[in-house]
Amino acid sequence: MRSAFLLLLLAAGSAAAQAPGKSWPTATASSVGLNGAVLDSIDREIKSGRYGYVDRFVVIRHGKIAFDGSYPQDYDKAYADSVNVESPLNAGDLTGPYNYYNPWWHPTYRRGDLHSLQSVTKTVASVVIGTAVTRGDFPSIDTPILTFFDTTKIANIDDRKRRMTIRHLMTMTGGIDWNEGLPYTDPRNTAIGLEASHDWVAYTINRPMMREPGTVFNYNSGESAILAHVFRKATGMDIEEYAARHLFTPIGIERWYWKRSPTGLIDTEGGLYLEARDLARIWYLFSQNGVWNGTRVVSADWIHQSITPAVDVGSATSGRKYGLKWWLYANPTDPGKWIWGGSGFGGQFPLYFPDQDMVVVFNAWNILGGRPSLPLRTTMERLIKAVN
Repeated sequence: MRSAFLLLLLAAGSAAAQAPGKSWPTATASSVGLNGAVLDSIDREIKSGRYGYVDRFVVIRHGKIAFDGSYPQDYDKAYADSVNVESPLNAGDLTGPYNYYNPWWHPTYRRGDLHSLQSVTKTVASVVIGTAVTRGDFPSIDTPILTFFDTTKIANIDDRKRRMTIRHLMTMTGGIDWNEGLPYTDPRNTAIGLEASHDWVAYTINRPMMREPGTVFNYNSGESAILAHVFRKATGMDIEEYAARHLFTPIGIERWYWKRSPTGLIDTEGGLYLEARDLARIWYLFSQNGVWNGTRVVSADWIHQSITPAVDVGSATSGRKYGLKWWLYANPTDPGKWIWGGSGFGGQFPLYFPDQDMVVVFNAWNILGGRPSLPLRTTMERLIKAVN
């Protein structure tokens, strides 16, 4: 079964023989088999404001950029009523990097072109861990988490917490008591308490357990924050430095910004900023079976584990599953197949459509409820049908 799956991975990456260099090659939509009228219609809808604040829409097919739309927004005006008012979305620090209304920090870094990825950071952190596993620098992800802690300083230890592994954190099945299902504007959301705390790792690992690890998906940004601590303990390196050496540089990513938590650890739950075309490189790497211009960056086995459904998400009809911090969306035109994605607060959606050999990136900043936002499922269906 696994060998058959790996053959599918190879087939998915066969259409593009070479990964891009410093710049992506460009092409007309029609020359790569896309109906440009569909892309233009989505572009017009974004410009009309139908989907709220969308910043970027990029489509890459067969390794060539067929569409790249940028949409300037006036974020000073958009969130003027909120930027200087303490609330759950600024963690009590109005001028700092965790004020989500502050245009100096969000949605772009210092008003530039590096866009906040929010929880897509979780997926990228998983890829960095996969790179370290491939290079033999990281232990089995079935290693218990408490291996990396002084257990005399951990609260609420029980047998369930002792059984919690890296894999459980990677699949959001750690079992820690956590409620992130509330809006991020609600102070009862556990993730709001996380970002308001000084030590994010301690805040999370010291919480009591609510269930046996590995049994139920429960979205938990704190479990992702722990991975920065685990990575440093396991490898002796900061995860950002490791990413720079062994993931970003090999695939041509030269610019990024990665926020740190108050203790100095990298924010592996939501702190990475990338330009949209560079974010697409990570998804394209997976489309190429983990090889970039002849150099192995991530193993095919890690890719297999990452984009194989590990746990159900929500109801059976939600059309989503979860791998190793990868969101797997049911293909709207063929529900037995998966679109490999990331999902970040505000509307960050990098997607790979394996059957169409197509990478798509949306960046947006719709952070308040009850406002327009991109209808992901119907948009994915339109993009699939745009392929001739």
